[in-house]
Amino acid sequence: MPELPEVEIRRQYLETSSLYQPISHIEVEDKKLLTTDYHTLQEWLIGRQFVGTERVGKNLFVRTDQPNIFVHMHFGMTGDLEYYHSSLDRPRFARIVFEFTNGFNLGFLCPRKFERVGLIDSIDEFLLRKKIGPDGPAVTVEALARQVQRKKAFIKPVLLDQQVVAGLGNWIVDEVLFQARIHPEQRADTLSEIQIHQLHDAIRLVLETAIRYEAAYRDFPIDFLIHVREWDNSPYDDVEAHKFCPRCHTRIERSVVGGRTTFFCPREQFIQ
Repeated sequence: MPELPEVEIRRQYLETSSLYQPISHIEVEDKKLLTTDYHTLQEWLIGRQFVGTERVGKNLFVRTDQPNIFVHMHFGMTGDLEYYHSSLDRPRFARIVFEFTNGFNLGFLCPRKFERVGLIDSIDEFLLRKKIGPDGPAVTVEALARQVQRKKAFIKPVLLDQQVVAGLGNWIVDEVLFQARIHPEQRADTLSEIQIHQLHDAIRLVLETAIRYEAAYRDFPIDFLIHVREWDNSPYDDVEAHKFCPRCHTRIERSVVGGRTTFFCPREQFIQ
């Protein structure tokens, strides 16, 4: 599933490929993928241009040269973008295609049809309506403390709540808690001021690292917990090496917290 780092990479891709090109046509293979009526989409976008982008959590917003008209993209389980010349074959799963007057197209790939595209007139109002909290890389220590310390639930499901911090998925939260040395079952309202700062620093570290390495998990620093999750492209040759903390070499524990598979180091992550 595209997480915040993957969506940020898609944002950068769209911004470097598809801005300032008038839209001549929009091809939609399956109109169920639209959150806006197809004819309305055509009416508002034909002749317009994309002029900028913004990402909040896993949501990508594309500004147009028409004030207060934004394209909202959600990548669902497997969504992606591909910019290509119209003389080439249409990419597989490009079920929505923005055709530009310069002969190039932007395909919105929807392999499993969980992806969505539509128009909105205000990003702030959309976020408020959908109850989406502050973006992970941009959240301040103060905002994080306000959001977290009023919750009596375990910290892991609290961080997975998009109203608390937008864009933190399951593996990201495990990595954040590992880097912050916080147990996934510590109650959020018991976190100390020091732990809140550690949590904030870890959120920035994990997300910035993932974006810098373009979500290629194999390339992450060797002291990241993600290598323990047995990704297909882990840098470890020895399968047994997956199972131990990269810092203290204690055997990593696997459990279920808040209904989600969870990995943590029982020695370094303990409930205070």
